[in-house]
Formats: sequence, structure tokens, C-alpha cells
Amino acid sequence: MTTEETTGTPTLAELERRASAHRDRPAYGHDALITCDRLVRIFTTDGVEVQALQGLDLLVREGELMALVGASGSGKSTLMNILAGLDEPTAGAAKVADHDLLTMTAKDRLRYRRETVGFVWQQTARNLLPYLTAAQNVSLPMQLRGRTRRAKKSERATELLDLLGVADCRDRRPQQMSGGQQQRVAIAVALANEPKVLLADEPTGELDSHTGEQIFAAFRTANEELGTTVVIVTHDQTVASEVRRTVAIRDGRTSTEVLRRTHVDAATGQESLVSREYAMLDRAGRLQLPTEYTESLGMRDRVMLELEEDHIQIWPDDQER
Repeated sequence: MTTEETTGTPTLAELERRASAHRDRPAYGHDALITCDRLVRIFTTDGVEVQALQGLDLLVREGELMALVGASGSGKSTLMNILAGLDEPTAGAAKVADHDLLTMTAKDRLRYRRETVGFVWQQTARNLLPYLTAAQNVSLPMQLRGRTRRAKKSERATELLDLLGVADCRDRRPQQMSGGQQQRVAIAVALANEPKVLLADEPTGELDSHTGEQIFAAFRTANEELGTTVVIVTHDQTVASEVRRTVAIRDGRTSTEVLRRTHVDAATGQESLVSREYAMLDRAGRLQLPTEYTESLGMRDRVMLELEEDHIQIWPDDQER
């Protein structure tokens, strides 16, 4: 009988076998559209360094519709700016649709913003040029890209405005539209060049709840009808609860993740949405335990760990008790 069989503790040979199996796994993020691996972003203000991202890990697969949530200063907007090509990482790795965001030149970055990602800002006025009509705003990204014939640009603009329910705004300028209409036109602008990823930073932040629901419906339409991968930063719990995956960022790292799935009752055939929250284990092996857990057990500074066959046990440090 082996030591593991008698004690339940894995032997050295078993640990080596597990380590070998881990080494044989495919590279991290090999099947993801967006890969952030130990991503770091440091800002320097008045000689003081601030780490906005502290080794953040994140994978987003093609076709996902997901939300990023977190308190102000958590790093979520910094992450979005990096993914949008508006900011450069300090260290780590970040790839979007096979584009390496750490090695791109200024010219590469401009092409990336025009062709690979679309972006929607919170401020409705920031998304549209005030002197252009809705159709002209949607056609502009295609014109800047320079690869689309005039007739095709007009056709694409009409299709997108119709898809997002603002076809009647085609010949209106932004000041002639409501805030919700402006945001839906802004989504059409972001989709004009058929981007792989659509990013949105608090897109419902300036809107009432009913209009916010319409904006989220527009993102869902883009995801389902066009197959566009959508990542939304939001404080809106309605939006966060509507997506299948919500990732929370805290102190510059991913902390928890909520996954939602549809469950069908075998007896009645009724469908229900089942949610489950997970703590995130990053590539460095770090785990952010929920504050209410650590406080209720008096955990601080040190904890004790024990490896079992299929789980890890964690206890408060009893040396201080």
C-alpha cells in the first residue's frame, strides 16, 4: 500500500506526475480571442508610481458577451483602454485576435483601432461628430479605412442602423436624437468596419434604466446577429446580471467570476437561469478570498494550507489564537 493510499496525502511521485501533466498543457490562451497574461500597467504622477494593473489575467473567447465590473480605481477602465489600443501595457502579455499589444508600432496601433476593435464611450457626445448625420457618422470609419466603395459604405450604414433600431435617425444629426438613439448609432459606428471585438466603457452610465435596457439589447443583437465578441465595463447591475459571464476586478487583478447557465428541469421542462460565483486563481497562483470570508474567520497575514486528493484546505493561522 502506498503512502498516498494510507494517508490520503499525494506522494512525491504523484506530485511530479501532476506537474508533468501541467507542463504538457497547451499554451495559456491558445484558444482565446483576448488573452491577458500577468498584465501590468504602471502610471507615474509627480514622481509617484501607481500600479493600475498588478499582474491581471483574463481570457475571452470568440463570440462571448461578457461584463467587467469593479469599484472606481480597480483597473477596469485601464484594461479597456489597453484592449482598445488607446494605452500601452507596462509589462506582461496582451493579445487580441493575434495582435500583440506590447509590440505594436504607432502605425500598427492605428490600423488595429480601425480594423480589429470598435469602442463605445460612456459620454454620448464623445462617440459622434456633431456636424454629421447618423449615416455619415457610420460611414466615416469605412472612409478612413479606405477599402470600401461609396455604395458599399452607404449600404453598410443603412444595414447597421436598421439592425440596431435607429433607421429613422439616418439623416439626423446627434442633437436631433435622444441619448439612447445616440448610443445605438455609436454602436453602429463601432461596428462599421466589422471588428472582431466591440468594447464599451459604461455605455449606459448617462441613461435611465429603460433606455439602458435598449442599449444592452443593441449589444446583444450585435453579439447574436453579427457574431461580434462584446466586452462591457459597467456599474449597471441589470446589465451585469443579463450576461452569461461577469468578471470582477479588484486592486488591478481579476478577483471573482460569475457564470450563468440555463438549467432545464427534467420533470417539468421549465427553464431557469442558474448562477455560480467563482474565485479567480491567477497565473502566479494568487487567490483573492472574499473579504466577508476572511473577516468571519479572522484570517490575516498568514493562513495554513493542506493539499488533499482533490482540493486544498485553508485555515486561519492558529499561532495567534
